[in-house]
Amino acid sequence: MTDDDTAPADAEARRHDRIQHHPTPGPRNSLQYWTDAKPVWRVMLNYVFVLVARIAPSLKLRNWALRRIGVTVGAGVSWGLEATPDVFWPELVTIEDDAIIGYDAVILCHEFLQDEYRTGEVVVGERAMIGAKATILPGVRIGEGAQVAANSLVTRDVPAGETVAGVPARPMSGGETDGQ
Repeated sequence: MTDDDTAPADAEARRHDRIQHHPTPGPRNSLQYWTDAKPVWRVMLNYVFVLVARIAPSLKLRNWALRRIGVTVGAGVSWGLEATPDVFWPELVTIEDDAIIGYDAVILCHEFLQDEYRTGEVVVGERAMIGAKATILPGVRIGEGAQVAANSLVTRDVPAGETVAGVPARPMSGGETDGQ
């Protein structure tokens, strides 16, 4: 087995090590108990600000709305139209300076499962780029200058400067990173 063969498993383990597990308090799936995890009024307020961030024509207004719900937004962040941060735990999202979040991308900081729900911080590094309609799972860290291709599902950390694509997202080889 080469170092390349073990690297993805190690990256996955690190993401899962950063995830917090919360047991389901009753016999039904964890989503049935979401109001035990977050107050209804808080999620409704978050949703209003998420809606503003999704549709406002101004980047300044979008970033202002994201900050109001606890998203850490660095200087020069470009938040694409229809992009959606986690509505339950937006305070677990960090977008560092000059990062780009593409059209209709989704950043999730929670997973509701049958017997538990999980939460984890998502960090998008400085000058990183998340492509249109990409989905980032809880606990993932996108490194500085990294790129996530459109329509990708990011289940693992993305090292600084790397380009990933696919479902699940995997590193791209040299010639594929320019859209070919």
